[in-house]
Amino acid sequence: MKLISWNVNGVRAVTKKDFFEDVQTMNPDVLCLQETKAQDDQVQEALDQLEGYHIYSNSAERKGYSGTAIISKVEPISVEYDLGIEEHDMEGRVITAEFEDFYLVNTYVPNSGNQLVRLDYRETWDDAMLAHLQKLDAKKPVVWCGDMNVANRPIDIARPESNYNRSAGFTQREIDGLDKILNAGFVDTFRAANPETVKYSWWSYRMGARKKNIGWRIDYFIVSERFHTQVKDAFILNEIMGSDHCPVGIEL
Repeated sequence: MKLISWNVNGVRAVTKKDFFEDVQTMNPDVLCLQETKAQDDQVQEALDQLEGYHIYSNSAERKGYSGTAIISKVEPISVEYDLGIEEHDMEGRVITAEFEDFYLVNTYVPNSGNQLVRLDYRETWDDAMLAHLQKLDAKKPVVWCGDMNVANRPIDIARPESNYNRSAGFTQREIDGLDKILNAGFVDTFRAANPETVKYSWWSYRMGARKKNIGWRIDYFIVSERFHTQVKDAFILNEIMGSDHCPVGIEL
């Protein structure tokens, strides 16, 4: 089973590029999208020519902002939206799909913002997400994927020194938030499979960052420790364009 996660930076925009050809090439059994930036009906319309997939989307109350979608060949047993906490549930950031052997949680984690204005909120979000993952993990293993908006280690960011504790996505508080989840019995699949590999999943649109490979690894597949033996491969598809992020994936 191949699972792909991709922050598309606008589902309507990406489908005007090579999106459908890219999906055909990647051939995922499940494709998780973040930052769809569209309402549910617009997501369905944008993805209309995808055949053989069930489509589930979660849109923000604010139009053209945030949003997630799960696109699956296999119909999930059940699908739930959000975290059940009002302050976290207005931006369409979480979809949980139950499959036979695991829960799949697709997430677009809040960015701490310019001048780190949402850093306090981000910490409450991380705590709520950990509680959600642990609740699911008590029932069956969890596969958690998405744009986590944090580079977890210096190897995950091209310029760690100049960004540390200055830039959203590489503050110690954000790193600690992800570490807390990993230390609760979860595994970062790409880093476990590739301990020394320098590979990124996001590049700024400014200053030719992608061409120069000045990037960040902020998109992840994280799984329950006991489920890690089921992960055959973990990869980052740098060659796929269309967004400021590239797809990441695992094969089970």
